[in-house]
Amino acid sequence: MNVRLRWFIAVLVALAALQGMRWAALRPITRAPGVLVDAEPLQLAPRDAAPIAHGDYTLVPLADFAIEARVLSRMDYRFDAFAAVAPLDLALGWRRMSDSAVIGQLGIEQSARFYTYRWSGPPPLPPAEITHTSTNLHAIPADAAVARSLDRVRSGTLVTLRGQLVEVRGRRGERWRSSLSRDDSGAGACEIMLVREVLRRD
Repeated sequence: MNVRLRWFIAVLVALAALQGMRWAALRPITRAPGVLVDAEPLQLAPRDAAPIAHGDYTLVPLADFAIEARVLSRMDYRFDAFAAVAPLDLALGWRRMSDSAVIGQLGIEQSARFYTYRWSGPPPLPPAEITHTSTNLHAIPADAAVARSLDRVRSGTLVTLRGQLVEVRGRRGERWRSSLSRDDSGAGACEIMLVREVLRRD
């Protein structure tokens, strides 16, 4: 076996090992049935609406925001247009959407910055309630410590996030604006949050 082939195999083995460690660290947490989060998200007018410089972007605060929820799913992004500012999406559920008895009846997926769910037969909750008590949140870490905390969040984690809902403005005119409603769905319905604090219960 020549040196180049041995090097290539060693790299593949190392990558597989890293992927295995990553999967083990982020494996879903199993929870017993029952409502785990009985609180609604808290949204207030921003105490300080001054634009915030954040790398190559400017963040315009739209609301102060705090949410306690169960993580239904997470998706990391590295290559889309938004990844440089919001590398992680969290699908979050609260009230009855934090109950394993409900979640187990739903097929939950994330892709292309959307969170989707489906069911067979009658829905486990009225669809309007699912919309109101779950969301897809684009997370912008405020600093490296917050980024490390978010990196350890996994499906099933009970998490409290505090920060601001923002509009993101890029240097070339790009704009992404957070939803300010819990009752919308489809394009534009996701929260875009500058996350300043993360509290986890694994």
